[in-house]
Amino acid sequence: MIIGFVIWSIVSVIFLVIGISSWRSENEVGFFTGVNPPKMRDVTAYNHAVGKIWFWFAGLFEITGITFLFIEQNSPVALLMVVAVVLLVIGLIIAYLRVEAKYRIDSHSGGAQP
Repeated sequence: MIIGFVIWSIVSVIFLVIGISSWRSENEVGFFTGVNPPKMRDVTAYNHAVGKIWFWFAGLFEITGITFLFIEQNSPVALLMVVAVVLLVIGLIIAYLRVEAKYRIDSHSGGAQP
């Protein structure tokens, strides 16, 4: 199961790199594949918030993967890992939608800030 943990850790590092890239970006970062990011009031704060989301996700994803070190191959505990990852992804999406709502320029008000 060490191989599973190593692969899991590589994926976690990829999420961490996405977070670093988001944090350092000068333009609004995209979140959903194939969707251009909307214009934001404070690009730096928005990008930092998105970066933090990815940092948290990478950390929690890695913690979930530690289970690989303690379970036997084909263990039913692996199903719990799948459920945990699904919940993490749902949390990731909810967190992003909240960040987007906070920083998005309202298109109906012509870009006026609240």
